[in-house]
Amino acid sequence: MGAPVLDWQAIPLAQEVDTLHLPVPGDPVATGMGNPHMTFFVDDAAAVDLESFGRRNEHHPLYPQRTNVEVVQVLSDREILLRIWERGTGPTLASGSCSCAAAVAAARRGLTGRRVTVNVPGGQLDIDWREDGVWMTAPTAHVFDGIWRE
Repeated sequence: MGAPVLDWQAIPLAQEVDTLHLPVPGDPVATGMGNPHMTFFVDDAAAVDLESFGRRNEHHPLYPQRTNVEVVQVLSDREILLRIWERGTGPTLASGSCSCAAAVAAARRGLTGRRVTVNVPGGQLDIDWREDGVWMTAPTAHVFDGIWRE
């Protein structure tokens, strides 16, 4: 998935801030994975009203291009539970970039190691943040066929 982006300008954010502790209620982390992410750590991910929480934070003024929003419950130093609000889409069952951003944010905060299992509604992904970037391993499945007609 490439190297995570940790610099505020490159994510991009609207102003210079500490990307490990954003000045946003809930103390989220900012990460770029080719797209912007805002990761919140909570005690109970299932208790978060993702529809309103995600919609509100996707449009936070700190993110001029809007942002993906991750809600993370840390299960252990090797495993997290993730709920995803994907910008422009809403709640999703899985997202590679969101899973990677959540894993990087958890490791940066010292909540997990750099290799974690990420549990999303659509299954499990293994994320490994190495010196040469973030590596993601997960099963794949064919979900549909389509034909584009103009």
